[in-house]
Amino acid sequence: MGLDDKIDNAAEKMGGKAKEATGRATDDERLEAEGRMDQTKADLKQAGEKIKDAFKKE
Repeated sequence: MGLDDKIDNAAEKMGGKAKEATGRATDDERLEAEGRMDQTKADLKQAGEKIKDAFKKE
């Protein structure tokens, strides 16, 4: 996984956490759910990058 990918995934995850917290604080269920979805997408991207890295090492 490249450093740029790690930074992008971390930024997306942090943005998702911020959205989720904002949604929770303002009782905006849609925003809260959107934040959780952004975090999940970032986690899936990170997992995909780890799988690609594992195949590159072989």
